Order: sequence, then structure tokens, then C-alpha cells
Amino acid sequence: MMSDKEICGCCGKTTARSEEERKKLIHRLNRIEGQIRGIRGMVEKDAYCADILIQSAAVNAAVNAFNKELLASHIRGCVAKDIRDGKDEVIDELVATLQKLMK
Repeated sequence: MMSDKEICGCCGKTTARSEEERKKLIHRLNRIEGQIRGIRGMVEKDAYCADILIQSAAVNAAVNAFNKELLASHIRGCVAKDIRDGKDEVIDELVATLQKLMK
């Protein structure tokens, strides 16, 4: 996990998050991680395929909920700020991000 002062290696950008927001996101990711470990355990124990698929669908829903929360925060914070600062290229970045999320 990056600290507030580290810069993302892939794009050179960071996002300042409140401690509360960071904790909420980490909590969601921890739950998802637990769900994934549970599915792995089901596979290791040769659980019934349909039961594994139901748990996999639950993980997908949890990831989607995480993405919705992070996307809303991104639009309200990063995107709005960049548009106010005249950085309209953030709109193209947002469109590209949405296209990737909707695959």
C-alpha cells in the first residue's frame, strides 16, 4: 500500500484520502480477500461446483461494490478538482476507466 507521499509507478499520480476513507476501502478489500481464501478452500476440499460459483458471484458483487465506492470518490474528488483546474484531459481518462470497468 502506498503512503500519502509515495507516487504510483505506473502513472505517477497519487490520491490523498482521509483516514476514514482509507480504512473503509481496506476493510472492503480485506473482506474480499477472505472470500477469495474461502473459495480456494472450497476448491481444495472439492466442494460442489455450483456452491463455488455462488461464492464466486458474491466476490464479483463485492468487487463491483468496491469499484462503485472508489469511482464515486474519484469523480467527486480527483475528476472534479482537475476539471476546475482546467485539466479537461481527465474526462478522457475517466471515459477510458469506465470502458475498462464495463468490459
